[in-house]
Amino acid sequence: MNPNVKIFSGTGSQKLAEKIAQRFGAPIGKINIQKFSDGEFQPIFLESIRGDYVFLVQSTFAPTDNLMELLLMIDAAKRASAYKVIAVIPYYGFARQDRKDKPRVAIGAKLIATLLESAGADRIITMDLHAPQIQGFFDVPVDHLDSSAIFIPYIEQLKLGNLAFAAPDVGSTNRVREIASYFNAPMVICDKHRKRANEIASMVVIGDVTGKDIILVDDICDTGGTLAKAAGLLKEKGANSVRAMITHPVLSGPAYDNIENSILEELVVCDTIPLKRESTKIKAISVADLFAIAIRNAYENKSITSLFIHSQLKGRG
Repeated sequence: MNPNVKIFSGTGSQKLAEKIAQRFGAPIGKINIQKFSDGEFQPIFLESIRGDYVFLVQSTFAPTDNLMELLLMIDAAKRASAYKVIAVIPYYGFARQDRKDKPRVAIGAKLIATLLESAGADRIITMDLHAPQIQGFFDVPVDHLDSSAIFIPYIEQLKLGNLAFAAPDVGSTNRVREIASYFNAPMVICDKHRKRANEIASMVVIGDVTGKDIILVDDICDTGGTLAKAAGLLKEKGANSVRAMITHPVLSGPAYDNIENSILEELVVCDTIPLKRESTKIKAISVADLFAIAIRNAYENKSITSLFIHSQLKGRG
């Protein structure tokens, strides 16, 4: 007899987890995150998970309670004799700390990987890591989903006349090149220089954008400063319109005001992180279908290659 699939959610990703469970065709599991007056909390599974495949859905965005909650859920599931414990982390926090880029700093992305494995995670399912090499920080399998499968159909229905793609910084060129290749469209780069974190000193556009309908593509929108500045610069250089497709809407500090006051036509994001408030310029597309398929394929030991953009590229060839 095959083990049952149980899908549970932490408090940070409740709505997304419910959508994933619905798309998968299973009820969301019963769990209680008991909170104490001193700020501590304790996850308690309210149903048996002995011998089951247990999928724990939780993005690890700020505050770090979300990460700690996930770690405790993993530990509780292992101690409750789950057959396999799979951490479903739509947004992997601390991913921007993927290397020592200055002396005497932590490599946060590696530390989180170590913590997840030490807690007992047998597998990780995540989306659009800030640096793909973070997969190598793990000694357990990592399914790294690609948001292009979400954004491509949306872009196709826009039917833009003179489409081009832009990387808001040099670090995002590889992901932008893939999606530009899919559409056989040109790519430009907005090369930025920072004085300090979240503050841009200068930016230049590499490539011709005259008369183009530009789509900026990146994995994270934090304060929105880079996007707003890039959009304004692209418009100054002659772009017809500027949109942005960003996977993870971190949207901290003045982000909502920066986006609403920018010349962006729209900012399209995934629901890997719940939006803090509504905005006329920000639209969220759900990743629930993609994660539901990934969960089913992981359970049935099937390939997830069809969920990636490179397989779609081959199909077009």
